[in-house]
Amino acid sequence: MDEKTEIKYYHCSYCECLSKSSELFQSIKKQKERYNLHNNTEDNEEYRAYFKRFLDFTLPHVGKPKKALDFGCGATSLLSQMLENRGIECDYYDPIYYPTPISNNKKYDLIISTEVFEHLHQPKRVFESLTERLKKGGYLAIQTEFHDNDKEAFKKWYYHQDPTHIVFFTKKSFEVLAKMYDCEVLASNEKNIVILRKND
Repeated sequence: MDEKTEIKYYHCSYCECLSKSSELFQSIKKQKERYNLHNNTEDNEEYRAYFKRFLDFTLPHVGKPKKALDFGCGATSLLSQMLENRGIECDYYDPIYYPTPISNNKKYDLIISTEVFEHLHQPKRVFESLTERLKKGGYLAIQTEFHDNDKEAFKKWYYHQDPTHIVFFTKKSFEVLAKMYDCEVLASNEKNIVILRKND
């Protein structure tokens, strides 16, 4: 329990995942209202630079993917366009803005998901579904802010103050998930990006 906010958190000492109590989970409608406050548009140079930093870290680790998926792309297909400009065919999906389902039979060399996992009500199930969409030897690159696994530091952390941010991870959280779903952690910036590879 955070004494200041009176928010109850659940902490797994094994995988280091932290989650808000489920009664605080936000509906899709509420999440959209919050997200619409962001200036995440294609002509926002800061937003474009933010994605460039993600790609500059990620792409050197993932070979030469031909087909990619941007899972949870948000209100624009900007990141998908940036991949297309680098010669990578990219689909995009978002439950709020682009909810049309993608064929379950389609497999990808690379799946990217930026600032999505902290919103997920069932992150384990989503992780599993994404790894099922990967080709063998394919890559899953996730960006979400890592917490320090320190109770007092967590209370002062800005990231959990967003009401739509409900679950928080460390690199170890993804190492545990990787072992569960036949993947390995290939690289991490130890801050907010982890790249996983599906075993052959």
